[in-house]
Amino acid sequence: MENKKRKTLSLVSLIISIIPVVTLIPVFLKITLPEGVSTVWAGVNIASAVVGLLLSIVCIKSEESRSPVNIASTIVSSFWCLLMIGIVVLALFLTFLQ
Repeated sequence: MENKKRKTLSLVSLIISIIPVVTLIPVFLKITLPEGVSTVWAGVNIASAVVGLLLSIVCIKSEESRSPVNIASTIVSSFWCLLMIGIVVLALFLTFLQ
């Protein structure tokens, strides 16, 4: 029973980790979103990256529940979080540079 919960949790964490990729759909379709929608979309991306990382860390913590899905979810979520941190650091650097 516990193993089934871990598998479900790992699949949920992978799906949540992939949500920020949905942001690219309007870009490829050349759709411009209104300011409010784009702000909400950015918030959802940040939240999904952080929640996906936390869920994947919970899943990968125990050795018996490690699987390729958990590892992939951890890598994807870590990538998104590092990307967001890099953007914030770059924005702060450019703000103070001016």
